[in-house]
Amino acid sequence: MMGKFVWTAGGALLCAATVCSAAQSLRIGLQEDPDTLDPVRARTYVSRIVFTSLCDKLVDIDQKLQFVPQLAQSWAWGPDHKTLTFKLRTDVVFHDGTPFNAEAAKANLERALTLKGSQRRNEIKSIESIETPDAGTLVLHLAQPDATLLAQLSDRAGMMLSPKSFADGDPSTVSRHPVCSGPYEFVKRVQNDRIELKKFDRYYDAKDFHFDRVVFLPIPDTTVRLQNLRSGGIDILERLNPSDIKEVKGDASLKFNPVTGLGFQEVIFNIGNGPAAKDNPFANKLVRQAFQLTIDRDAINQVVGNGIYEPAQQPFPPASPYHNDKYPPMKPDIAKAKALLKQAGFTTVEANFSFGNTTISASIAEMLQAMAAQAGIRLNLRPTEYAAMLSEEAAGNFQVDMRGWSGRVDPDGNIFVFVTCDGSLNDGKYCNPKVDELLKQARTVLDVEGRKAVYGQAQDILQQDLPKFYIYYQPWPFATRKQVQGFKPYPDGMIRLRGVSLS
Repeated sequence: MMGKFVWTAGGALLCAATVCSAAQSLRIGLQEDPDTLDPVRARTYVSRIVFTSLCDKLVDIDQKLQFVPQLAQSWAWGPDHKTLTFKLRTDVVFHDGTPFNAEAAKANLERALTLKGSQRRNEIKSIESIETPDAGTLVLHLAQPDATLLAQLSDRAGMMLSPKSFADGDPSTVSRHPVCSGPYEFVKRVQNDRIELKKFDRYYDAKDFHFDRVVFLPIPDTTVRLQNLRSGGIDILERLNPSDIKEVKGDASLKFNPVTGLGFQEVIFNIGNGPAAKDNPFANKLVRQAFQLTIDRDAINQVVGNGIYEPAQQPFPPASPYHNDKYPPMKPDIAKAKALLKQAGFTTVEANFSFGNTTISASIAEMLQAMAAQAGIRLNLRPTEYAAMLSEEAAGNFQVDMRGWSGRVDPDGNIFVFVTCDGSLNDGKYCNPKVDELLKQARTVLDVEGRKAVYGQAQDILQQDLPKFYIYYQPWPFATRKQVQGFKPYPDGMIRLRGVSLS
């Protein structure tokens, strides 16, 4: 950690005075190191932060979660809602100098649909065929109406890479050196240390981006991350430790920039993914239900969250029109938890509990461990580097994990891939055909109330089967140096650098 601190402080010496005039650099402190830098295969929140500066998408969102143009200037649904036509910008080039056009967009979407290991396949699987009538027109023909598609294309599924960069078919080529069309281009990555980008001067809106270099620094320790912010080693800190909020608010050299997010923190169980599931007591839903009844979400909010970790019982936050008042956060009931364990044939159970090796995650894990122990559930804590933990999850090498989800604009993004039988993030391999049927149906319903009713039916099942449970809704507490001007937090937690500067 100290080596990283010295390096970032040294990086600040690019500016000899408080105000930098010619070559400005921005340093962003991340809570974890991203996984792959291939948008089609990436899974982590912090990778999305990096991609926001690196890879433009077909569509973006504004601070009010409305869809706005990015690579697509406009879009229109056909009368049957099975055709979506985009009019594309014609002044865009990729970082390798090749033009962005409809054929390039088609190549990217086809790669997301066909690449082995694609995390985006299920997100856009409604696309049946793609037409490119001309360089500026992209037409998506769908197998059925898809209420989620525009939201998916405002995220990683809509991020465009230069087709030349993936022409060899080797996914590692992209992850080693992603070639996109965003305001900044890739320079280098040192694993678990930094990712460096430089300004792309041929970007169509280059005048609105004021840094010559952007450096992302993974610093899992919240204390060290805040020290870096104070010293000028970093300029923006994502996910401030809630216990430091008061301190940051009282520091005239810093600014606190919170925003309510769309995501959640969850506990997931290995129910059917490989050999680890066979010995997992949580493969029994009664044991899962018992565990949930030991959890005091209010205590976690107050002790760890300093009041900003709003307790969660469902995947849709209160700001979402799909939030269901039928499912308020459960209160702990130790007697009932013990009764459920007994009904399952146990008096005590033991399992390994994995979580990201950050200060906040460790604090929550320790609280969960103590709470569960009251009912006879023993959790062996396994702190793990976050990207490595996700890889182990996908391989089935876990019993119980705690992980975060940054949330999506469309409700489908908070539920479908996690609990459907073939969901790309269903690492516990829970499978209920009725849930699949309902969540697929919800994708085709375009009016909010009708769609909310379908989600309600699915939640009736999921709240009982409990393949996972939610702890709190994820806020995005950003902190910046006071010299950072023009920074605006967004509900999706992304760091958008248009108009941001250092004074």
